[in-house]
Amino acid sequence: MEKRRLGTSDVQITPILMGTSQAGKKMWVGIEDADSIKAIKAAFEAGITTFDTAEVYGEGHSEQIVAEALSDVRDRVEYATKVFANHLKYDLVIEACDRSLKNLKTDYIDLYQIHWPSGSFNSEKVPIEETMKALNHLKELGKIRAIGVSNFSRTQLQEAANYGRIDSLQPPYSLFWRQVEKDAVPYCVENNISIVAYSPLAQGLLTGKFAADHKFDPQDNRAKNKLFQGENYQRAQQALDKLRPIADRHNCTLAQLALAWLIAQPQANAIAGARHSSQAIANAKAADVKLSEDELQEIDGIGRIVTDHLDSSSIMWNW
Repeated sequence: MEKRRLGTSDVQITPILMGTSQAGKKMWVGIEDADSIKAIKAAFEAGITTFDTAEVYGEGHSEQIVAEALSDVRDRVEYATKVFANHLKYDLVIEACDRSLKNLKTDYIDLYQIHWPSGSFNSEKVPIEETMKALNHLKELGKIRAIGVSNFSRTQLQEAANYGRIDSLQPPYSLFWRQVEKDAVPYCVENNISIVAYSPLAQGLLTGKFAADHKFDPQDNRAKNKLFQGENYQRAQQALDKLRPIADRHNCTLAQLALAWLIAQPQANAIAGARHSSQAIANAKAADVKLSEDELQEIDGIGRIVTDHLDSSSIMWNW
């Protein structure tokens, strides 16, 4: 898989990254460590070299699983992890990074990201200048290679950039969830900031595998996802029906079509999770699907069946 430069850093990433929140087990149902390890290894063997995790995914468990799967090929992969909103004071950032380094069994992190803006989830408000000072120090020490932010608005991204180089933004972004295009994408394009989109398959909705009457386990975080509720969900089913002939034309799945569309957008890369090896391998193959300009426009229009009816909130869940 051909790699892309992360922002202006010297880090190279694959356009399809593997997300590992499910490997943390928390907020997911029926996850086995052995399956997570096999899926991560399969993703690497299929050409994905960039793996995204976070300290909050199972309180470090996801990071540990990533290390267990990839330590023997550490020199050929890129680790992206995140510091949570309750650890944004200077000393706490340093401590959180050291914990992640230990969990990941490595002495450097390729991309270290602020997971949520300060104040999220009732966390203490910390000036972004203080957090960035810690991140810049970690970069100077060689513990991290690039700095990113996640779930930041354009305004928050611009403010952070006043205090150091930001090389990536990680927003929720998919054919069915596109608020970032109106907000931060133009700024990212102008400033050469890579977009690493999470939930590029709208938490599985874009795979087409959920029937019109599907109900999630209340413990599953998708039970609170706005896209799986009411009219949004019914519109999504209509859109999926229109996408199927395009996928058939390319001899690919709906999921691969959605990923291929996303990584063809300006600055955009896709973080795709996988419970099983077969899913990881299929996600990697999305990089081989080449869409024409006409097809990209056609898919864009189909996605708007869903997105034109959503509110302006950037949060995908009713938490």
